[in-house]
Amino acid sequence: MAAAPVCQIFSFQDCKTSPDPIFEPPTAKWSYTPVPIVIDNGSFQTRADWAVSDSPRLVFRSVAARSRGAARSETQIGNDIANLEPLRWLLKSQFDRNVVVNFEIQELIFDYVFTHLGISSEGSVDHPIVLTEATCNPLHCRQMMSELLFECYHVPHVSYGVDALYSFYHNNALRNLQPPHTGIVLSSGYNCSHILPVINSRLDAVNCKRVNMAGGQAAAYLQRLLQLKYPGHLAAITLSRMEELLHEHSYTAVDYHEELEKWRSPDFYEREVHRMQLPFSGKVPGGCVSVEERQERRAQQLRRLQEINSRRREEKLQQDQERLDRLLAVQELLDNDLLDQFHKSLVELNMDSAEELQSYINKLQLVVDQGRQKLLHSDGAEGKTEELEQPMDEGDASVLMDPDFPEESLPEKHTNVDQPAFNMAEYHQLFVGTERLRCPETLFQPSLTGEDQMGLMEALQYVLARYTPEQQEELVNNVFLTGGNMKYPGMKERVERELLAMRPFQSQFKVCVASRLDLDAWCGAREWARDHPPGAGDAGWISRQEYEEKGGEYLSEHCASNIFVPLKINKTPSTRPAESSVTMTTTTGASLALTECSAADPEDS
Repeated sequence: MAAAPVCQIFSFQDCKTSPDPIFEPPTAKWSYTPVPIVIDNGSFQTRADWAVSDSPRLVFRSVAARSRGAARSETQIGNDIANLEPLRWLLKSQFDRNVVVNFEIQELIFDYVFTHLGISSEGSVDHPIVLTEATCNPLHCRQMMSELLFECYHVPHVSYGVDALYSFYHNNALRNLQPPHTGIVLSSGYNCSHILPVINSRLDAVNCKRVNMAGGQAAAYLQRLLQLKYPGHLAAITLSRMEELLHEHSYTAVDYHEELEKWRSPDFYEREVHRMQLPFSGKVPGGCVSVEERQERRAQQLRRLQEINSRRREEKLQQDQERLDRLLAVQELLDNDLLDQFHKSLVELNMDSAEELQSYINKLQLVVDQGRQKLLHSDGAEGKTEELEQPMDEGDASVLMDPDFPEESLPEKHTNVDQPAFNMAEYHQLFVGTERLRCPETLFQPSLTGEDQMGLMEALQYVLARYTPEQQEELVNNVFLTGGNMKYPGMKERVERELLAMRPFQSQFKVCVASRLDLDAWCGAREWARDHPPGAGDAGWISRQEYEEKGGEYLSEHCASNIFVPLKINKTPSTRPAESSVTMTTTTGASLALTECSAADPEDS
């Protein structure tokens, strides 16, 4: 007979962060001085270091905590917050969805980065900055970011790039693929996911698609599932622990429905379910106690119940007696021939006649007498109970035994064998079964969470349909997965299965995964900074002079950047010389008619 499978019991790590040290400036040689600073400004984590480093030494959550009314110097950033849960209601991020909108928090994040990288120059940062930004970042957001970096920190150069594209080119270099690169990037982070087609080393921004489902939504969905499953542990099922569950214990099912069928098997469930042990106190109430202690506890509970019942009877008897006294007082008015006062009192009591009053008095008098008898009886019963609690000999016990009852109907006698103690550790365990695959599945089926939108692979199919068959072949031959929400085991196999279902018969495709899903974006930005130093004549850098001349929304394009679509101002001929009509076309194609009240310049006409 095969041995029963043993359930796996895991403990939550509940990792506590420690404050980051202040690092020394780099001493390595750099062909162009000063050394650039590379910042991967992610919605979940910020990663930053000098371009001469092999990996980022500053990695922290992109959040700030400051209570209302506190000074700016009291704000806690990133790893200064040892535990996020007690301060979660205070946490603020610079992001709204996937776009930076809160630039006050962004400034605090930059202060934290520059201070811990050892920059001691007061009032300025004399180093170029390589910064990641959102895909198709709105011009207003880039304008505010450039204004912050150039006006507040006085940086000499800034370069913007998309984190997923940095990771794409970094891994293409690792695979020794020569440019120009063509492929399609599936990126999933904390707030949203993207499908980014790349044609001849340039992002095809027109056909990019965003799916508003990623790691943050999966963690919230997992928290909701487990809180409904274990309502007794609501406070212990925190969002930080759910993120740990996703990162360490979840996986992507290659075939979701087939995998769910496997979980119907008891053996499969016992083998695959993960028991997550919640912290609990070692003191077990009602643990291994003797028979005498249990009898004493029962006696105490009995006395407590008797006291409660006796108190309730006394209160009820007092209320009935007060009402009876009031009715008797009204009857005395009739006996004393005070008829006006008597009829007025009857109206207040909602009674019609003296006979009805007498009937109520008789009934209430009976209730009061019965209440007094019950109270006396309960007092006598308490005395008998105290006598029964004393040890009895066999003769006394036989008197209490009813000879008419069969022996089988009598309650079982207490034995000296202790009942098994309550397992407090097992009570504080979360059985995580199908939740391990249901939450990552939200990336492919957002409808599981109630979202009415297409999943990642449906969006991919929609994007591919916008290209010719030849272009589709090129794109699917380099499908690249990146982002922290792609770390689930089985993700690559699931994408391959979905591609096999949507692509024509016997067509070829290739799926690759980033070597380090959460760090490759920073590594790609670092390599780009090494290969394209500022001042060497390469595109991609925005100088302070260009910022002042072309505006904060200006973007110098490069292989891993967004596409710059400038504001187009089309001047139309004006029939009235005193006024001119100007049409402004934004990146979304909208037009805004502006009327200038000043006189037109003669040279413009």
